Amino acid sequence: MAHEPGFAKGLSIGIIMDGNGRWAKKRGLPRTAGHKKGAEVFRDIIKYCNELEIASVTFYAFSTENWSRPLEEVNGIMKLFGEYLIMAYDYEKENNRVVFMGDRTALSPKYQAQMNDIEEKTKNNTGTVLNVAVNYGGRQEIVRGMQILAQRVKEGTLEPEQITTEMVSDVMYTAGQKDPDFILRPSGEHRLSNFMLWQASYAEFVDMDVLWPDFTRGDLDRAIEEYNTRSRRFGGI
Repeated sequence: MAHEPGFAKGLSIGIIMDGNGRWAKKRGLPRTAGHKKGAEVFRDIIKYCNELEIASVTFYAFSTENWSRPLEEVNGIMKLFGEYLIMAYDYEKENNRVVFMGDRTALSPKYQAQMNDIEEKTKNNTGTVLNVAVNYGGRQEIVRGMQILAQRVKEGTLEPEQITTEMVSDVMYTAGQKDPDFILRPSGEHRLSNFMLWQASYAEFVDMDVLWPDFTRGDLDRAIEEYNTRSRRFGGI
């Protein structure tokens, strides 16, 4: 599909990767098979975002609520995440900056060390920023930010009345990044599910009736085309 130059350049996108379990169930496969196929799609869409020169893309990989899923499924997801971490070193060569969003203290020390190492190795890269939300919740992110600001007030380096929206943005995991232009949710669902609640205040919402393991580059094209038809007024006329 041919696009005009700059079709997606500079966009910031949030993606809720949804439908892995349903995809597997439809095929009589274990849910972990859906997550494995979804991980393959995840890697391809990252490459495509690089090609489109997208500014940043945030993938909702594992929420704080996902721990309540069956143990076998959680273990399968964590195993896939460990495999992803090994492959994530490739993003250094592809000029991606990788940022992990969420409370990583619940993950294994090995994973935490790898996450820190990947962030350090890619921190000066200038290509597409790849945010991976793991053990992440939007409300929890806001609480964490408030705790950081409250500590500054307690220490006497900040007065409550000095707190601004910009200051709050700067204590989110996405500090220094552009807020998402649109949030994409495949699978036919129509909710944010505790994803990027602060950052998405003026994001467009694009939903698609396709399960994440079936998601293609063409689907991303269509999502961007849909976004490009929207008129964003940010509360104005």
